Amino acid sequence: MNTRLALFAAALCCAVLLYPAARPTAAQQAASTATSSWISDLAFRYALTPDVTYMTANNYDDKLDVYVPPGNGPFPTLLYMHGGGWTNGTKDASGPGGTNPTAFVFLPFIEKGWAVVNVEYRVARISLAPAAVEDCRCALRWTIQHAKEYKFDTNRVVAMGNSSGGHLALTTGMLPSLAGLDRQCPGAQELKVAAILDFYGITDVNELLDGPNMRPFAVTWLGSVPDRDQVAKRVSPLTYVRAGLPPIMMIQGDADPTVPYTQSVRLQKALDVAGVPNELVTIPGGKHGQFSRQEMDMIYTHVWAFLGKYLPKAGS
Repeated sequence: MNTRLALFAAALCCAVLLYPAARPTAAQQAASTATSSWISDLAFRYALTPDVTYMTANNYDDKLDVYVPPGNGPFPTLLYMHGGGWTNGTKDASGPGGTNPTAFVFLPFIEKGWAVVNVEYRVARISLAPAAVEDCRCALRWTIQHAKEYKFDTNRVVAMGNSSGGHLALTTGMLPSLAGLDRQCPGAQELKVAAILDFYGITDVNELLDGPNMRPFAVTWLGSVPDRDQVAKRVSPLTYVRAGLPPIMMIQGDADPTVPYTQSVRLQKALDVAGVPNELVTIPGGKHGQFSRQEMDMIYTHVWAFLGKYLPKAGS
């Protein structure tokens, strides 16, 4: 048994049992019991390959973790990018003080039997923009190149992230090769994903550099390079909206104090004009993540319906 995965499963089981819920219904209690039973068996069924170096840049080893379910595959695969304003967070933990285990975020996909590639990338203290974007594009290339080894279904790779990770999920799936942001990991493979799940991610980096919506984390990530505005545009998802993109789902609270909700609205409007399948799930009064249990249930009802509609069928 993988010790790291066993410890994760034990902690997760405790978290599920202790998760606060006001007056849970009988259905919720039954679901909680079933989930707890499933989690207790997790470490015996999933294979975890941790800390795989997928590229080296600026003398820094970029690493990722791979979770593979039992069976012959190939499996639908989640490519997950953590949040942290491009300045902090890791593939292991994010949030204030690094107290939120990242693996909890993609647990719904583990439960559905997906493979997961959990990506770490260069944050600002290591390399300024566009390094994080380059790294995640290279993580996608690594995923495609190692599909046979890890049983990934390259026709059913979904990019997902929250906050700055949502931005990176968008750039990973939206960038054309002509953008030149995957030159550090050359290869013949077409870098494409089947869908993108953007949880309250940044879509217009320039807006966060100056004016009323200036955010220190964005200023830190761009630094003081003379062509700062050009770099910000180069890494902004709104720059790359065009016909032929994969389906994109955006999830955001309309009272988000960190990333303006209008950024998701603008992206949705641009995608509509371009004819790109998309959906914006708005959490009324929602902040920057930290949604309630009921809100997360609603969100994942939309997520599974969206993927059921747009994700290619197995073997296609």
